[in-house]
Amino acid sequence: MLRPVRGQHAFEACVEQLGTAIRLGVYPRDTVLPAERELAERMGVSRATLREAIAALRTAGVVETKRGRGGGTVVRLRPTVPRRGAPAQVAARRSAWLDVLDFRRIVEPGAAELAASRDLTQTQRQRLVQAHEAVAAASAPAAHRQADSRFHLTIAAITGSPSVVEAVTSVQAGVHEMLSAIPVLGTNIDHSDAQHAGICAAVLDGEGSRARRLMEAHCDDTAALLRGLLF
Repeated sequence: MLRPVRGQHAFEACVEQLGTAIRLGVYPRDTVLPAERELAERMGVSRATLREAIAALRTAGVVETKRGRGGGTVVRLRPTVPRRGAPAQVAARRSAWLDVLDFRRIVEPGAAELAASRDLTQTQRQRLVQAHEAVAAASAPAAHRQADSRFHLTIAAITGSPSVVEAVTSVQAGVHEMLSAIPVLGTNIDHSDAQHAGICAAVLDGEGSRARRLMEAHCDDTAALLRGLLF
């Protein structure tokens, strides 16, 4: 299942591939993952990136690292939110969350492109800059997630379309719920903040195609991380 990682941010893709392989039983519970060198070569990433991905899985309780002779990364696979409850409830929740990720991939890039096409007032420009600065300045996990949502909602608001605002509000509620079910990961936060900066600049510069492309990459990276840790 493991294959060379493509895309700008290999961290999220590594988490997705390893998490999915573990959940599908390629690496069963209590088995040891292949050596770092082998995994890094197979996935086409640096060992540093691989270690960051394994650290994310360890923080989420999916794996455990044992030191010393006979050590390694052992699969633990702690049950996650979509797996709790009756089978029908689990299936419904999983389906709903995956649908949110698909819908977001359509809605938010379009919202960013539309926002960039608008003749923004000075007030709108200031609101977007302030929303972006609030995300970058937030330190506590809850505050960061709230600021993150407000940034995306601000982009939706400056499109001037009530339907776009409604759609983005819906997907952000679902994304917030999923993000709240996983640990806060510093590497992902850094990537996300850098992507926000690019999206903000593209909207302010009126570059619709670039705003769409950057938002697509942002949605893809977040979805990869969530699929790796939750599904």
